[in-house]
Amino acid sequence: MLTREEEMKRSKIWQIVMTVSSVLIIVIAAFFLVKMFRSNPLEGIWRSEDSDLILNIKGSSSLTASVPEALEGEDIKLKLSYALDKEEKTISIKADEAAIEKAVKDSDGQITEETLESALGAILTTFDYSVDQEELTLTEREYGEQMVFIKE
Repeated sequence: MLTREEEMKRSKIWQIVMTVSSVLIIVIAAFFLVKMFRSNPLEGIWRSEDSDLILNIKGSSSLTASVPEALEGEDIKLKLSYALDKEEKTISIKADEAAIEKAVKDSDGQITEETLESALGAILTTFDYSVDQEELTLTEREYGEQMVFIKE
C-alpha cells in the first residue's frame, strides 16, 4: 500500500499538472478568439477569375494591385490604400497618386496616367465583400457589378 507521504506527493503533482493544463487551454482559447475578431478577413493574395488582376492585401490599410494588361502583358504593381469596415462588410479602395505617378515615370513613356487609371477604374470604389472559403466576391455598391477573386 501507498504511504500517506507518497499519496500527498502524487496529489501535489496532479494539482500542478491540472493547473498548468488549464492555464494552457485558456491561453490557447484566448489566442484564437483574439485572432478571429482582430484579424483581417481579406488578407492574402487574390487572383481575379475574369481578368489578370491580382490583389495582394496586407495589413490594415494598404494593398498592391498587379495589372498585367496595362502594358500588353508587362506586370505593373501599384500600391493602393483601402478602408475596411468589418461590421458593414465593405471595402473602399483608393488610388495613391504618388504611386500612379511613379508607375508612369518607371514605364518610360509606355503608359500614361489615363491608361493606368482606366485599368484600375473598376476597383477604385467602395464594394460590399463576402468571403466564402477561398473565394472573395466584391459587389460594387452602386450598380451591383461583381468581381470574383480566388485566394492563392
